[in-house]
Amino acid sequence: QVQLVESGGGLVQPGGSLRLSCAASGSIFSMNIMGWYRQAPGKERELVATITSGSTNYADSMKGRFTISRDNAKNTVYLQMNSLKPEDTAVYYCKYSSWSGDYWGQGTQVTVSS
Repeated sequence: QVQLVESGGGLVQPGGSLRLSCAASGSIFSMNIMGWYRQAPGKERELVATITSGSTNYADSMKGRFTISRDNAKNTVYLQMNSLKPEDTAVYYCKYSSWSGDYWGQGTQVTVSS
């Protein structure tokens, strides 16, 4: 089992920045993919970005504004979000994937509004 705890969400004005964190604990394997997804009201959950030990992948609409990174020593993945827009408002979920399965965090709310 893997437990994921997200933090860092909140209310921010358009053009502002937020940094999300996701700490993983439990049966962590070195070969894994961690990522961020988001779900806005009335919409399906969508990919934001993923990261392995050697590569990153971003949804096209996030490229240049969002940066995913990880600290393997802390089993933590981060999402730096800059130039936030109202349409970035959503619940952001952390995901851990390995041969043992997929695990999701509880989500953290990000609201971009003036």
